[in-house]
Amino acid sequence: MQHKVSVTSEIGQLEAVVVHRPGGEIDNLTPDVMSSLLFDDIPYLPAMQTEHDRFVEVLRQHGVEVLQLHDLTTASLQDSGVRGRFLDQFLRESGVQETRAFARLKAHLLGLPVAGLVATLTAGVAKRDVPEQSRGHLSDVVADQSPFHLEPLPNLYFTRDLAAVIGQGLSLSSMRWPARRRETLFMQYIARHHPLFRGLPIWFDREHISPMEGGDQLVLSPDVLFVGISERTSADAVEMLARRLLATPGGIRKLVAVEIPKLRSCMHLDTVFTQVDIDKFTIHPDVLEGAKHLNLFVLDRDRRGDLRIERHERLEAVLKALLHLTSVDLIPCGGGDRVAASREQWNDASNTFAIAPGTVLAYDRNSISNDVLRRHGVTVIEIPSSELSRGRGGPRCMSMPLRRRSVAG
Repeated sequence: MQHKVSVTSEIGQLEAVVVHRPGGEIDNLTPDVMSSLLFDDIPYLPAMQTEHDRFVEVLRQHGVEVLQLHDLTTASLQDSGVRGRFLDQFLRESGVQETRAFARLKAHLLGLPVAGLVATLTAGVAKRDVPEQSRGHLSDVVADQSPFHLEPLPNLYFTRDLAAVIGQGLSLSSMRWPARRRETLFMQYIARHHPLFRGLPIWFDREHISPMEGGDQLVLSPDVLFVGISERTSADAVEMLARRLLATPGGIRKLVAVEIPKLRSCMHLDTVFTQVDIDKFTIHPDVLEGAKHLNLFVLDRDRRGDLRIERHERLEAVLKALLHLTSVDLIPCGGGDRVAASREQWNDASNTFAIAPGTVLAYDRNSISNDVLRRHGVTVIEIPSSELSRGRGGPRCMSMPLRRRSVAG
């Protein structure tokens, strides 16, 4: 029987994935707000959409079913009661209070078609776009420098961060930064109300105070999960996830927590380490140099069912033991050259996205790293990236796999 969702590896033949095509939210980025919205520059939307369309085209050419986050959300909000609850929560989490025209803004948004509502919430709501009515509160007439009632969600095209399929269940992210927390509301309502997701086990929920994001979760086998302790995922959250997963029969038996530098250039585990084949992994040289003495914590359960934590230092040894490999090929970003690695790592050279064992998607701008992968026997399909890369995320970041075939062997 085929499961609605099933991800038991990072490299199995990809069958279905969730993406988001960048839209009006990018055009609502301004120099004044881009830093608070986690952007270092403002992409050019038409070129960005062309690049993303090519990304989707390549996926479909390889037989992948591509689902748009916008469409899944629209389908999940068809019931008016569900839509009203979603909008109430979205407005509250956006900081819109009753004394700040909550009712007027809500009425305006509920007057939109459902698909238009989803697109509008993603793009942001400018004050100029909401019809003026009588102003009954002081906060309505006091000058406000922000041009928005609701700020845009420009990071939404990084669907990997919102949630992760682990086995046949979902981990819904609790985002570290305020700019991204509303994004996971889309996935929460999809998980509750879309027939593809409804009824699935939820391993971790967005309501948790401790942050954890999808880019830190790598499913390396049916029973082994790697999770980064990073700038955006806390040790407390990793432990919560471990306790839930390890107590579930037939699933993850070993969770490896990997402590990585808490830096923007290494924001998630998948920005410094990804799997590209059964025994091959990309890795940032700064991590590789310390791979003999990393902080790795293997979590499992003892005979009494209590959580057991063992500290390890050697990444290669842990990978061999847990994945039953005789050898491991750690492929350095930039070929190990410090200058090339630093430059290409900034543009997510290590953030490869496997669509089958030994076949990955990568940004074309990372030519040195891509050539190194090819020399190690990996098929690299390059996608254009001059604008997509400005958001500081790569092909893996832009994809949330729903189904992969099992890996033989």
